[in-house]
Amino acid sequence: MKKQTKGIFFTVLFGGGLLFWATAATLPGIIPEDSESVRTITGTPMDNFPDVQRTQFCGSEDTVQSNHYVKEYKIPTPCTQPLAITSDPNGNLWFTQTNNKGIAKFDPKIEQFTEYENPAWDIIESNAGGPIRSMMWGIDYSPDASIWFTDEATDGIWKFSILDEKYSRYDFPRTVDSLPQRLSVEGSQILVNDFTGSKLTFLDVVQSDVGLSHLSIPSPVENSVTAAFALDSKKDIWYTNWVFQGGGVLAKLDQEKMRDIGTNETELFDIVDIHTFPSGMNTPNGIAVDADDNIWIVDTSSNFFFSFEPETESFTKYITSNPQPSSYGNSSGIVKTPVSRPYWAVFDEDGKLVFNEQTANRIGVFDPVKESLVEYTVPSNNPNWADCEGIDNCGLAQIFDFTISGENIWFTEWVENNIGVVDRSLPLYFDIESDKNKLSLKKGEQAQISLSLIPNGVITPDISITSSSTAQFSDLIIKHNAPNTFRLDGDSPKTIDVTISASENAIPDIHKILLSAQTDDLVVSQFVTVIIEQ
Repeated sequence: MKKQTKGIFFTVLFGGGLLFWATAATLPGIIPEDSESVRTITGTPMDNFPDVQRTQFCGSEDTVQSNHYVKEYKIPTPCTQPLAITSDPNGNLWFTQTNNKGIAKFDPKIEQFTEYENPAWDIIESNAGGPIRSMMWGIDYSPDASIWFTDEATDGIWKFSILDEKYSRYDFPRTVDSLPQRLSVEGSQILVNDFTGSKLTFLDVVQSDVGLSHLSIPSPVENSVTAAFALDSKKDIWYTNWVFQGGGVLAKLDQEKMRDIGTNETELFDIVDIHTFPSGMNTPNGIAVDADDNIWIVDTSSNFFFSFEPETESFTKYITSNPQPSSYGNSSGIVKTPVSRPYWAVFDEDGKLVFNEQTANRIGVFDPVKESLVEYTVPSNNPNWADCEGIDNCGLAQIFDFTISGENIWFTEWVENNIGVVDRSLPLYFDIESDKNKLSLKKGEQAQISLSLIPNGVITPDISITSSSTAQFSDLIIKHNAPNTFRLDGDSPKTIDVTISASENAIPDIHKILLSAQTDDLVVSQFVTVIIEQ
């Protein structure tokens, strides 16, 4: 790997956990040996990192950025590393601070932060003999005016009382390799996935003298991880179990049958229905259920996301637009196939699937009815997380979580010490329409599509046309007649001719093609289904 002075290009993917701070100091050539011990004392969380790592983990910019659709806010305390985020009924945002011991609140009405000290964490660090940083992946609001969140470093489940402003910690029922990750308050229970402990765990919110009572559901796949979960209209729980680079299953747990069985783990295992992953699904972390109880899954090691229809037991593969060069740089030429890594997923009140694209520095919003996709680019980026040497405005803010509040999508930037918001009340620069949404091609055949860009009365920046496809091995070839960049002329739509060809050796299958019009801060796309016939 090429040694760099401005940008460090490496991403250690460990399923749902990106173990950046755990690996950065151990990778040869990344941290100079004689710089590891140099720490300028500031009296802030920055002191948990040597000086040489601070721009990488604490933020590369002192100011926040904004674009037409996204506004960012700098957290007052430096280097807090915000991660999981949720909202309360009053519209306040609550988020974990993985390098500052607890949680913080942001009031968007007055644009004010409040950070809450955690004396209990000071005791933990004192017993450990030094600072402890923890990836706090899960957070949720409880109707009793409290915030619950996970803590992977100490295998803890925390409760913060909003009224009392006090923290309480409970031991997570751990195994040897437990990692409590995502968390959801479901009535009188809290549901947590134990990522590396390979189980789903139900915690009883009603505490006893010995802590939280619990029930754990073992994984149906040996030596697998248990990723995020979602509930359908029947309260059945859907989640994924998978082995890194070794496949896995989509699982469904019947809660009604679970209540009848009780705590018998053998019988609990028998009430889990499983469906083997389709091709291309390797590290599915985020999962969501739509109003029709279809399951949607995003894959963290690719550009793909999937739907699953329980009635037909069939999967459909979709794809994001290609990441823009500003997210990965590629100054060394090492990046051959950039991926967007969609991470978590949730449906909004309008039935749109929202997900974060971690290595594309974007928030995606997919309309399953229209099969259209809008992706908002986040302006802040840290060059230390991409191949950015010698390239300006390049890198990743590490957008690891988001929450939806009305028309706004709020998100955290783990390595830039910011939170930000996508304002979806603003009209898109333009809409995009295709004159065909489905094609059938024989091997060697081609067809033409007219793609229309329709202005929405907003001055548009430069636009370029791109495409991506779920097909492999050049089975489908996509060409268009648009210039490299162009602008829309007033209120007049612009039509782009797109030619789609099936190669002579194409394998019969059904594919999704994504036709995209992108600017620096927005990508608007339309899917077209292409059937390659026998």
